[in-house]
Amino acid sequence: MFQLDDNFLKELGLDQLPDEQKKPFLQHIYSELELRVGERLSQGMSDAQLDEFANIIDKAPGAVDEFLAKHAPNYQQEPMFQRLVQATKADPNNPGLKDEFAATKWLEVNRPDYRDVVAATMDELKKEIITNREAILGGMGASSAPGQA
Repeated sequence: MFQLDDNFLKELGLDQLPDEQKKPFLQHIYSELELRVGERLSQGMSDAQLDEFANIIDKAPGAVDEFLAKHAPNYQQEPMFQRLVQATKADPNNPGLKDEFAATKWLEVNRPDYRDVVAATMDELKKEIITNREAILGGMGASSAPGQA
């Protein structure tokens, strides 16, 4: 979908950020994106749906297995799971991989438009960053500027 990395910063005209500021800035962008996407995806969902997703994310005992038994009983054969295995190079029996797949599958089942929501939210966030680029560069650069004698 997208990568929050040096190329992302370059695309936004922020490749001049001091190296020590890049990682915290990218972490902030990820957190903000996660918050905004979560808010939008939860709109119109029932409490039961939100609880089910929370249980999957929080790895509540049985939640992942129960969901997969209902919606993807042969999950290891699903193309999305296979892509996840290839992308992560993880063992297909890795419980973390199963958890990640379950969360993604839940979104696919309950919010089939989730990829569009993520993309639209990311575009909005990019526009905000570009609009405020000079302030971001000025603020970040000032904190790491050489001392004046």
